[in-house]
Amino acid sequence: MEYDLELAKNCTPDTAILRFYGWQPYCISLGANQSFDDITLKQAKKNNIDVVKRPTGGRAILHAEELTYSVIIPNVTDINGLEFYKSISNALVFGLKKYHLKLTDVALETQQPDFPKLLKESEGAICFGSTAKSEIKYNGKKLVGSAQRKIGSTLLQHGSILIGPYHQNLVNYLKVDEEKRQILRKSISEKTTDLSSILKESINVFELQEKIIEGFIHVFNANFIPELTHSNEF
Repeated sequence: MEYDLELAKNCTPDTAILRFYGWQPYCISLGANQSFDDITLKQAKKNNIDVVKRPTGGRAILHAEELTYSVIIPNVTDINGLEFYKSISNALVFGLKKYHLKLTDVALETQQPDFPKLLKESEGAICFGSTAKSEIKYNGKKLVGSAQRKIGSTLLQHGSILIGPYHQNLVNYLKVDEEKRQILRKSISEKTTDLSSILKESINVFELQEKIIEGFIHVFNANFIPELTHSNEF
């Protein structure tokens, strides 16, 4: 995610970037304005889970069984970030539907939660505890969580496309009592889903990437030039 930020700060004015990556070891990322006090750092370290701050806002995510995407778009000074957020989500939806016929029910959330109220509750510490407007869901359950930030005239957005259910283990690292932990565990299980659980099969992340690229080409009418970066990325 630090590399996302560097790309955003140094991108050329005529080139947008779409990037994919995964996580080794697994990692909890906190929103830029979220406190490390929300997490039991000692327990995370014991289980070889990194804990970092990401350059965008939002709430905690346990990055594990997922395909992470990032989008950097220059020259957006006079363009509404919410419109780009919706367009990016539409590109992801297009790709997911192309990946598998069973994903035709993937859709965008149309309602915005009451964030000030939500952030006062225990679920407010968890990104996948609620679905924001234009985020992606399947049969009412959140499938993709995303966050956005403007850096000068450049827009950075990245997010997690859930492939497996391991993200639910985030509740094991929250600073809450056991009773509340059980409530949160039930809540995140009921409110989220992942591609493996939906499709009942292993996910080919490289094919998924290709379909999502097709989605961005379609929605943004873009020319796409592949470029390999680090060998430890998808």
